[in-house]
Amino acid sequence: MAEYVPEMANDSVCPVDAKEELLDECESIWKQMEECQSKLMLLGMETLLKSDAKLSLLMTRVKALTAEYNQWQKRSPEIISTNPDVLLALGKEELQKVKDDLEMVLSTVQSKNKQLEEDLKREQQWHEEQEQILDVLNEIEEETKTQVEQLSKERAFHELQNKMLKLKLYKEELLNSLGKFLEEHFPLPEKGRSAKKKKNSSEEPAVELVTLHEILEILINKLMSTPHEPYVTINDSFWPPYIELLLRYGIALRHPEDPNRIRLEAFHM
Repeated sequence: MAEYVPEMANDSVCPVDAKEELLDECESIWKQMEECQSKLMLLGMETLLKSDAKLSLLMTRVKALTAEYNQWQKRSPEIISTNPDVLLALGKEELQKVKDDLEMVLSTVQSKNKQLEEDLKREQQWHEEQEQILDVLNEIEEETKTQVEQLSKERAFHELQNKMLKLKLYKEELLNSLGKFLEEHFPLPEKGRSAKKKKNSSEEPAVELVTLHEILEILINKLMSTPHEPYVTINDSFWPPYIELLLRYGIALRHPEDPNRIRLEAFHM
């Protein structure tokens, strides 16, 4: 916005001439004050003795300064010069000084604002970079969590497979040991001995007796495959003394309603 400066007439006083005129008026007033001060000093000294001259001079100065101070306190500032051209030139000069000072302040503020804008851009760029880094870190964290979960599942699955394999091997070892023990201590009455389904019928083939090991395997498999119906029907291939042995020692149990059906005792429960 353009600054409004009052136009001066062609015959107006330039700033240098106005300042000189104002200084001349100030010097004239100052000379008048000095003359008045000298007259007051002379009047006071005429009536004093020489011995009291110094003290009286100081007292006179104090009184004069006090009176002058009181006078200046009571009076209001007056315009030294009433020349409008002089006042206009002085006002213009003061306005120019104020304008220069404001322009300097404006330049300083603009420079500071520019610096602040650059700092803000750098901070925004740094903030964006930090957000990008944070996003990358979050993605890495999610991928790591997924990988850890997958590895945990795979590790648990492998551990479970290893346990199952160990159990299977242990089961086979137990079954082999049990089979050897039963073959050694509980053989069939006579190797190759068979039981007939009918005593008076020689035409039908004989039934081969199964070993105690095979009876136990049948009972175990029945219990594990159908735990809700673990009973096995006794047939002619089961040697009765072995059945009685299992029942007597609590290894097998008869069905409460059908004595021809037995089941293995649930030792794993």
